Amino acid sequence: MIEIYHNPRCSKSRAGLQFVKDHTDDYKVIEYLKEPLDEEKLKVLLMKLNQKPHDIVRTQEAIYKSNYKGKNFTDDEWVKILVENHKLIKRPIVVKGNKAIWGVPVETLSEFF
Repeated sequence: MIEIYHNPRCSKSRAGLQFVKDHTDDYKVIEYLKEPLDEEKLKVLLMKLNQKPHDIVRTQEAIYKSNYKGKNFTDDEWVKILVENHKLIKRPIVVKGNKAIWGVPVETLSEFF
């Protein structure tokens, strides 16, 4: 089963979801703004992505620019920041088994199909 961490208000996330829908019926949509990730789930997701927390931060968001830009945080601090501010997490993130990828550009998702 494919899992997609999705924000329906984001055009890139909608494109990623459409790609998944076009390639499989075996998927689960997780609207992570409605179903927030806790620290443990986020750490597992980061492990599957093979990324550090700061690597999945949406740096163009106003909250990032006003509160976090130019500051140094540990990985654990970034995890807490992301758990408290889910809007800062890049999307879509697509998970298949023990691997996850960020679906931008949407063509990167083809490696799962």
